Amino acid sequence: MKKTGHLRRLLDRGQTLMAPGAYDALTAMIFEKLGFEVIYMTGYGTAAAIGMPDAGLATMDEMIRNARYIANAVSVPVVADADTGYGNVVNVVRTVREYIQAGVAGIHLEDQVTPKRCGHVAGKQVVSLDEAVGKVRAAVDTRNRYDSDFVIIARTDARGAVGGGMEEAIRRGNAYAEAGADLVFFEAPLSEAEIERASCEIKAKLLIHCGLLTPYISLARMNELGIAMTLLPGLACEGAVAKAVYDAGLLVKEHGIDGYRQVLKSLEGHPMEDFNAFIGFGGVREIEAKYLPQEESAKYEASVGYKPGN
Repeated sequence: MKKTGHLRRLLDRGQTLMAPGAYDALTAMIFEKLGFEVIYMTGYGTAAAIGMPDAGLATMDEMIRNARYIANAVSVPVVADADTGYGNVVNVVRTVREYIQAGVAGIHLEDQVTPKRCGHVAGKQVVSLDEAVGKVRAAVDTRNRYDSDFVIIARTDARGAVGGGMEEAIRRGNAYAEAGADLVFFEAPLSEAEIERASCEIKAKLLIHCGLLTPYISLARMNELGIAMTLLPGLACEGAVAKAVYDAGLLVKEHGIDGYRQVLKSLEGHPMEDFNAFIGFGGVREIEAKYLPQEESAKYEASVGYKPGN
């Protein structure tokens, strides 16, 4: 089954999907190992991983390259941030085609002006409704040309944008649904009551963020409200991984090599202890055993270091 079709089947179950935010292939692989059924390529995390804020600075090429790495590293569907589509409707056509070819199962496109910014940062502005609807229509038509199962998610930042508000966000959500979007991403609601209202008044399945401006509500409550998917980008960025690396680095800075020893010792008994196995060295040896002359296997016993399968 194609990943695009798989994602649609997951959405058809009618239960809220939790999509942890991965900023690279490694974090995506860890989430798959933990049993998550869908993974989100966070734009905030992708920008942060190349040393920049999520303020429209990561280019389409950088985003799609990362999406390709992530999609190729896991067997579960990946939903990717596609920002504003990197321009007008002409750019959106290419953007959708490139993401499909990268192997992701769906993208979300937002209605902010270019350059955009993180949906939970002040200063947001949105394009006209007509322009935004045209971009959704272009995305849907392009999807239908290349892979009809590819999921198009239209995001509105109107709730917290200049001149916006709940009424405008709902109006836009319905317009995007009418234009053919599979899901509407209602960004940055400020209360559970706003989420409930949006779920009742927007005539499409909703996707919401979890945390920051958006309130934390239980998965059970999301299911009651019919939320199709919730994004959890903070698992890999916005602090979680950064905190772990900072704390480990601080231990080494304060205690030197003994601190480094403590960091590695903390891995004993942890599922990530045999990281060489997790990252796939065993697969390398299996390929060599299958396709190289048998005498090539002698190099493992004739050299020192990690030996897959031993």
